[in-house]
Amino acid sequence: MDNVLDPLDQLTFDVERATGVVSIPHPFWVYNRSVDIDGLRKFHHHLQRGGLPRRIEPSPLRFGRHRWVSADGPSDIEIVETPRPRAELDAWLEEQATAPIDAEHGPEWHLAVLSFTDGGAAVSLAVSHNLADGVGLLEAMADAADGRDAPISWPAAGSRRRWQAVREDARQTVRDIPALGRGAVAAARLARRVRRGGAGAAPSTRALRLPAAADEPLTPPMATVFVDAGEWEARAHALGGTSNALLAGLAAHLAQRMGRVTADGSVLMKMPVNERTAGDTRANAVRDLTVTVDPAPATTDLREIRAAVKQALTNHQELRDDERALMSFVPLLGLLPKGLVRLIDNTVISSNIGVVNPAVIRPDGTDADLFASRLSYRGVTKALMDCLGGVLYVLSGTAQGQVFVSVTAYQPGYANSNEALRQDLSNALNDFSLAGTYIGAPPITHQ
Repeated sequence: MDNVLDPLDQLTFDVERATGVVSIPHPFWVYNRSVDIDGLRKFHHHLQRGGLPRRIEPSPLRFGRHRWVSADGPSDIEIVETPRPRAELDAWLEEQATAPIDAEHGPEWHLAVLSFTDGGAAVSLAVSHNLADGVGLLEAMADAADGRDAPISWPAAGSRRRWQAVREDARQTVRDIPALGRGAVAAARLARRVRRGGAGAAPSTRALRLPAAADEPLTPPMATVFVDAGEWEARAHALGGTSNALLAGLAAHLAQRMGRVTADGSVLMKMPVNERTAGDTRANAVRDLTVTVDPAPATTDLREIRAAVKQALTNHQELRDDERALMSFVPLLGLLPKGLVRLIDNTVISSNIGVVNPAVIRPDGTDADLFASRLSYRGVTKALMDCLGGVLYVLSGTAQGQVFVSVTAYQPGYANSNEALRQDLSNALNDFSLAGTYIGAPPITHQ
């Protein structure tokens, strides 16, 4: 099996190393009873034999493509000895996101369980985004819960002598040269399309300038709310939209409340599209739709947003080959990120993982009462976040009759705290005539 990283995986790893920011997909489960530790150990055992036990071995060449190698897997499950109140779940999850996780040196992921003082428990799985995107992680968890092991055998770490690695990676670079030409041509076509104001057109971009010195660490605020799935679907239908359009509308409405809009008041949204195929070993098998959304009518009419998403999907199909060629081209230049990474101001990400496979809900062999996932960031500083212009990431999925909405947000100059974010999220849901609940959190008073 070819163990050379896909260009998008290479880009993800390079950007992480350059910025120092580790992106962590972070699913968690809540039980209203104690967790079966023996069952959870079986889940952990099969995770170690599925799609997650691998690491990235960098090429000795500056322009070389990195490679997947095998990993021994992380240490045993962390079983927290001292129970904590259910209201401290968010604080515990934030602590879990700071656990040592490294796609190059390991451990690559971390599984932990916490008992609540009032009964029940929570399970956390923190994973490097270099190993898996949301759909890839869901597949790995479903396989582990069902006791399936992936028939993949990666080369051992350090199995290549340096001279062998240099020779093989140099040959790979030569094979990649045609991709440079195709990528350059694709970049020119996409640029012409943007200038004509067609699909993919966006507001002005600015170059990324990383802070020159260290600054105070920062944990972007996060909040997860649960909404009855029947009420969510009914509201989406009543507003002329779909579940996906309702999530995009909610994200746009949140962005408007926070002032995360473009000069004309619209919201520039990225919506990941799954491109994972059977037997796919890529960590990040996604492409982003770019959708410009008017947040003003979102709470009363989703038809415009639904149409914009549909048009973006059509444009994506038309531009798919050029976008792939461009993605193959950028990492090969070896100049990331200061020279080439450019950011679009005020971008909002709306990601819907859909209905979760029921197997995912039972990490200890039985159904959890609640399941959700969120995106955590480690290594962020205030200076870097201000430089990036903040972040608004809205993630959603459906499990156990509940739609979870997890938001990671930071806006320079805004009231950035978990409490303020919960208030904003609750008020935004209220504007859509929806009600949500937070685990262990006090009731929200609408303002």
